[in-house]
Amino acid sequence: MMQCLQFLVEPTKNVTMKFKEFRKKSKNEKQEPLDDSQEFIVSLAKDLGRVCQRSEVLEHISRCEDVWPVLTCKAVILEWASVLESKKRPMQTDGWPEKSDWKDLALSSEQDMESAKRVICTWIKDLRAQPEQSVWPGEQVVLVLDDFENHWRRGHMVTLQSAMELVFWTLLNKEIDKENIPQKWLMWKQRSQKIGATPYIPHTVWNWICDPGELVTLDLDTANPDLLIAENKRRMRCGFERKDVPNYHQRFDGWWCAVGTEGFSSGRHYWQVDVGEMDWRIGVAKESALRKGFKSLNTDTGYLTLRLERGTELKALTVPFTSLPADSIPRKIGIHLDFDEGQLSFYDVERRSHIYTYNESFDGKLFPLFGTVEIVKDLVILSPEGRANCVCPSMCLWVETPSL
Repeated sequence: MMQCLQFLVEPTKNVTMKFKEFRKKSKNEKQEPLDDSQEFIVSLAKDLGRVCQRSEVLEHISRCEDVWPVLTCKAVILEWASVLESKKRPMQTDGWPEKSDWKDLALSSEQDMESAKRVICTWIKDLRAQPEQSVWPGEQVVLVLDDFENHWRRGHMVTLQSAMELVFWTLLNKEIDKENIPQKWLMWKQRSQKIGATPYIPHTVWNWICDPGELVTLDLDTANPDLLIAENKRRMRCGFERKDVPNYHQRFDGWWCAVGTEGFSSGRHYWQVDVGEMDWRIGVAKESALRKGFKSLNTDTGYLTLRLERGTELKALTVPFTSLPADSIPRKIGIHLDFDEGQLSFYDVERRSHIYTYNESFDGKLFPLFGTVEIVKDLVILSPEGRANCVCPSMCLWVETPSL
């Protein structure tokens, strides 16, 4: 039996040794005094951890083992104050800045920063009146916090900001069904920050995303005549000769695209795509969207998509388009449609991270959209991933750790 478990024991020893070396190095490097905003975050972590049960992960922040950059601290302080000051529940809050805009946000005047701190301190005063460990966040939240901590220990998360945000959000929403808090938190993040809301999605939440997996197939009657489509209707690339096919009104005759056979008008749906390396587009097309010619396929014409151009330019085709970070270019994309909540989200499957989310009210059928101009590598619609049969108490030991 011990021999069977040796493959787990040895890697665990190596991880522990590396973690100790990393912590020793970090401690030696962090001799400089903390900035006021960093001290504020440290104090806030102590207060959150005191009230919320099983939130020991925040001790890494309160003990200064996880020190956030000054810019991040300032941005978080201003963001959280905006939620508290609005007197709205976070699920109703929108208009938060994207991380790419944090620099301008964090360079706000000292007067704005002090005002934000006062707002948070007022809320903390009420929090301090509560008994220690008085809030039980729910087993699902505990599992997610453990997952975050394990990934941070392994160096796959830069900071524990996501863990602290989840505790903060839990304390603001104690009336929500505890089983659904992590999922609701993710939806809130994707609504308030459309770009890269979460650098890592915990195992239990990822299972929830993948649960409504769909076996999507291409509708041949919609495919551009230049496309070569495999017999199983789940692989496509551009050919060299245009096929002689009926010119149906639903067929693309300009852009090299096709849609899925089935459209969605309610519920949650998930599908995965192995995309090419140079030029592709993935997303959904509204039933009313025009498919003829070369008119731009963007939000104005009924398309909610991501597009990679020339292998380096990743963008969401909003109007005007939204540039996405070059380091977020994926090879395998997961698309999650929550029709009733009005969210279409894109994820990097290999990194298990969020890329971009469209938020709007859907009022008609949405069809999965696929486009490519590559002539060598196929765009492949993958079989949906099933729920992992994991028995691990927190981060799954049987799944390869994503590289972030």
